[in-house]
Amino acid sequence: MGALLRSLSDKRIAVVVGSGGVGKTSLSAAIALSRAMDGGRVLVCTIDPARRLASALGLASLGNTEARIPDEAFARAGLAPKGELHAMMLDVKRTWDDLVARHAPDAATRDRILGNRIYQQVSGALAGSQEYMAMEKLYELSTERDYDLIVLDTPPTAHALDFLEAPDRILDFVGNETARKLFAPAIGAGRFGARLIQVGTGYVAKTLSRFTGSDVLHDVGEFLGQFQGMYDGFKERASAVRTLLTRPEVGFVLVASPSPLSVDEALYFHDHLRTAGMPIAGSVANRVTPDLWPFPGALPTPESLGDALGPSGGDGGDLPARLHRTLSEHQAFAHADARELERLRRGSSGAHVAVPQLEGDVHDLSGLAELAGHL
Repeated sequence: MGALLRSLSDKRIAVVVGSGGVGKTSLSAAIALSRAMDGGRVLVCTIDPARRLASALGLASLGNTEARIPDEAFARAGLAPKGELHAMMLDVKRTWDDLVARHAPDAATRDRILGNRIYQQVSGALAGSQEYMAMEKLYELSTERDYDLIVLDTPPTAHALDFLEAPDRILDFVGNETARKLFAPAIGAGRFGARLIQVGTGYVAKTLSRFTGSDVLHDVGEFLGQFQGMYDGFKERASAVRTLLTRPEVGFVLVASPSPLSVDEALYFHDHLRTAGMPIAGSVANRVTPDLWPFPGALPTPESLGDALGPSGGDGGDLPARLHRTLSEHQAFAHADARELERLRRGSSGAHVAVPQLEGDVHDLSGLAELAGHL
């Protein structure tokens, strides 16, 4: 078992984090596959919009409910897991709906919110929705299911800290005091559209209604009014999620590519995780250029390469020169990656692993098993 997998061996939740495009989805699936191979009952939950995970696991599609990877899919890959591997893809809108249903005081309020046009627009598109709902789904799965390990593939973000800051943004939206004060008289009257131009903030409301129409403002007022009674429930749930993420059975896995910007992002996120008291299992430098000349001294000259090639490299051909140039360029990349790998290792805690650049994309269970071998 590799260093990272050993670090996760006593964890019940693995949260794989990092900026977009560093390979979090494949690594999440590889971590999950490894535990299933060892006998665990495992779930990997992804928010990957490209839906690559489904095809990699041999499934036609993934949805908002768990699906077990069939035995025949493992058999085709030459694998025989001792445990079970399940997978799902987060449906942000569905998870919002489930959260509303959980916190609504009664069925009538629930139905009004779910049918509200403003809610229908913002529940899938609001900034931070993916991150907030990923954390919400993680809490639900960890408290209502009996998996030995849940691996969460966090959303691809421009900035990794979006994942931790999402709950505050969502709570600020549903509990926005400025909006409540603006619409409070109309919300209390219960006939928002009809009384819009009569409220104390009439000038602002009339100005807004010229551009949006009273129906839209009615929906806004109704939406904010209905969420007033649910804000405390949302806040308590977000607090419970934060508490969950600080427990010893959780391990954060930082993923970065061996580029300066990606490593900067990972180290910045690492420091914030430590400040927030969230346990870090380790870090992964993914798609690292391997060192092809791990010998002391300089690279071979074109002449020595020509001698080694024998007749095929002679007769004035440029093959030795091209080989020398290719090897030199490759080694330059390898040395640059090694510097970033060392910077990541020195600046972060937990296990540290480097996954080399593989020959092809990971697109099936066999590829995931190969990837897991590097962890």
